[in-house]
Amino acid sequence: MIIKNAIVYNEDFEPIKTDIEIENKKIKSLKKNEAEGIDYSGCVVLPGFIDIHIHGCNAADATDGNADSVIKMSRWLATKGVTSFCPTTMTLPEEELKKSFKYVSDAMGKEPGAYIHGINMEGPFISYAKKGAQAGEHIIPPDIDFLKELNSICPVMLTDIAPETEGAKEFIEQAKEICTVSLAHTASDYKTVKESIQSGITHATHLYNAMNGLTSREAGAVGAVLDSENVNAEMICDGIHICEPTLRITFKALGEDRTIVISDAMMAAGLPDGNYTLGGQKVIVKGDARLEDGTLAGSITNLFDEFKNLLKFGIPLKQAIKSVTINPAKAIGVDNETGSIKTGKNADLLILSDDFSEIKSVIIKGTPYII
Repeated sequence: MIIKNAIVYNEDFEPIKTDIEIENKKIKSLKKNEAEGIDYSGCVVLPGFIDIHIHGCNAADATDGNADSVIKMSRWLATKGVTSFCPTTMTLPEEELKKSFKYVSDAMGKEPGAYIHGINMEGPFISYAKKGAQAGEHIIPPDIDFLKELNSICPVMLTDIAPETEGAKEFIEQAKEICTVSLAHTASDYKTVKESIQSGITHATHLYNAMNGLTSREAGAVGAVLDSENVNAEMICDGIHICEPTLRITFKALGEDRTIVISDAMMAAGLPDGNYTLGGQKVIVKGDARLEDGTLAGSITNLFDEFKNLLKFGIPLKQAIKSVTINPAKAIGVDNETGSIKTGKNADLLILSDDFSEIKSVIIKGTPYII
């Protein structure tokens, strides 16, 4: 397959006029090609988007106990420009987590759309005080043996930890050898978070949400992340979880290599308002997703809509693109496979109208996905 006459955002995320030759699921060459191909004049080509934190969409949830749920997620995500993802688990009983891991493992390699890198394990090693929409009754202390057991069922790409929990330091030091360790659902202060970063935390889950914020007299967990150059930060850019001015300030403070856009979507993404579930808890969707007590419960957005939000909010184009492509790829250690348009990488491509407003085609490992 040859993609011709489009503006391509290359491995440096700069626009160039070139053709893309695809062979055996990979990008074979980036140069003008005299052979016939598909004419995408008037279009731009970006790397496929990567959602490393998504619980569900299109009536499916990674932990709803249905074997085909991640397959449903795969199909829907591809229609939104997402070419790969990490199904994300909730704080659940141990046996339910094992079953969910098994279902994701069984689906890997059989995905009809976006493909799976492995699991993002949000909980159960979190703080009850900042549990958010997680089920408090299933929170447990950090347990490296349990993490290893789950990782043996399905690869864990990310695991969350509240640094103030007993045994967190030892857990972080061991868990970082298995996967990326992320700050999440924590009541920790600045000092405790900084110490946990020294132990091996390199990531922050949905920055600002379920953690202590930055104020004039206490920097909090948010301040510790902003003040640590080796920590990446996820953000839900739906305009609800973080307001527009705060997003602009945060993107500027973090710089273009540390910002990661996630959806944190739940099963109602792509569906009408109504009653749904997340991690076994009732969620009421009416413009946003909330538990019955009013707590925000994930989102109903997707990376393509968030990307358009970033452009509308004034985030620089290059940073916006990197935040949905190479930055999440680097965060989970798959940037040698995907995340940028480079010879030898997976042919994961998103073809858009030249104003970035409309998806024209999605190519996943060299195969066009019919939208």
